[in-house]
Amino acid sequence: MNPEDSLSIGEISRRTGVAPSALHYYESLGLISSSRTSGNQRRYSRHMVRRISLIVVAKRIGVPLADVERAFEPLPHDAQPSSRDWHRVASLWRETLRERRAQLERLEHELTGCIGCGCLSMKSCRLLNPDDTLAEQGPGPHRL
Repeated sequence: MNPEDSLSIGEISRRTGVAPSALHYYESLGLISSSRTSGNQRRYSRHMVRRISLIVVAKRIGVPLADVERAFEPLPHDAQPSSRDWHRVASLWRETLRERRAQLERLEHELTGCIGCGCLSMKSCRLLNPDDTLAEQGPGPHRL
């Protein structure tokens, strides 16, 4: 990596607004990568700024890091991703976002039907979940 094309951890932290500890974590997950100087200091390629920025956006909208990891898998670490590479990532995320939208719409429907009904009885719930059969699957919501 050309030294003029790299950023120190402090520089990349200032550019992206991401704490150095988070950068270390993202690197441990394989989401980003760095090289080391002869003095053992981390140096990040300038193209890592885009990756880190996308991680920040993903976190802001609730995309799990595991999904980010899957989307970034085909991207090269040692070179700037091409426009074609980024289009592939966008396609993967588009599908993920469609699925999340469908989950949210189902949740909205369930909330409207359950919480919104205001019946305060278990009549309707007994119809949807007779004898509390979902309890056998363990704690927490199972239909969403």
